Amino acid sequence: MSLVDPSFIDPRVDSRAISFENPTGARGGGGTAHGGRKGAPNRRVGPGERVVLADIDGPGTVRHVWLTIPPSPPEIMRAQTLEVYYDGNDEPSMSVPVLDFFLLPHGRPVPVASALVAVQEGRGFNSYLPMPFAHHLRIEYTNNSERAITLYYQLDLTLDGGADESTGYLHATFRRENPTVMRRDFVIASGLRGPGRFVGCSVGVRVIDTGMWYGEGEVKIYRDGDTEHPTICGTGLEDYVGTAWGLGAHNALYGGAPLDVRPPGSTSPTFVGFYRWHLLDPIMFREALTVTIQQIGAMVFAAGDDDAVRAYEVDHPVAGGGWSQMGSTTIGIVERVDDYCATAFVYTTQPQAVPRVDVAAAVADIGRAAFEPVDPMEAFMD
Repeated sequence: MSLVDPSFIDPRVDSRAISFENPTGARGGGGTAHGGRKGAPNRRVGPGERVVLADIDGPGTVRHVWLTIPPSPPEIMRAQTLEVYYDGNDEPSMSVPVLDFFLLPHGRPVPVASALVAVQEGRGFNSYLPMPFAHHLRIEYTNNSERAITLYYQLDLTLDGGADESTGYLHATFRRENPTVMRRDFVIASGLRGPGRFVGCSVGVRVIDTGMWYGEGEVKIYRDGDTEHPTICGTGLEDYVGTAWGLGAHNALYGGAPLDVRPPGSTSPTFVGFYRWHLLDPIMFREALTVTIQQIGAMVFAAGDDDAVRAYEVDHPVAGGGWSQMGSTTIGIVERVDDYCATAFVYTTQPQAVPRVDVAAAVADIGRAAFEPVDPMEAFMD
């Protein structure tokens, strides 16, 4: 029986919660400050300060992570990071900016409603990705910004069988290429040893190249010995998310694009964030996995404007079938360069080290644009 079946009952499952109100998750240890009358719901985290959110023996499974921090400029929000260490390992198996863990790249919180992650009203961050562990779990939060922030959080977990032969340890990795390299596909996930499962990803694009549309690139999934060509190849960026004919802001259970920041009246976004969960279409691998996405777009010119086409081709080599005539226009699929980032979620049977977040690279070039509104809570909560 599954714990997600609401009729399932097993008194042997020991339910716990860890927060600033009960930092150890001890039985009967919650809400002791100030006589239990909302004594310690939050903590002020100073610039550069690292806070241990959980340090607990297993076996067990984190079932739900909730946290919130006040709205701040994007570079402050992006500088908050999470790291997870399993079973006494010295190197983290998860190292990600906090908002990216909740499917929000570029330090910009907006509402998210998906099967595994929800950001309610754009300010309550929830993850329901299970995090089994066999022996020990440590979770650390670091404020890498120059501004103090107020942190609230709660981890809901069960002390049970934890990680075993049929379950994996959750790994989360963050990557960014600013900018990408022409004709070199951006890597979403790579480097973890199997057996394992790619459960999904969140990808961010800062659109910096010219053209009508940035999202013709295909997602390619290489498994267990695939070299030149992948086993699984998509048909386009928006198709991978589950929509079609372009990409606008939306949420759905297994794929969506909650973040779409564009100047008023513009048909081209400045910042985009999309996600995809492989739950009902699982991606398993025995030994190795690499997931990539191409940087390919589309451009259109007036029919017969050959000089403009040739000038554009100097910096944008054709891809696919190249240029074609459609009525009074010439349209082409072309290579391009943009700013991509990704958080990948991968389960493996053994905990493994992942690269640490490069905070300076993560926060570069994401400052708030002049046309973006400022959340009124920023002044109130600073």
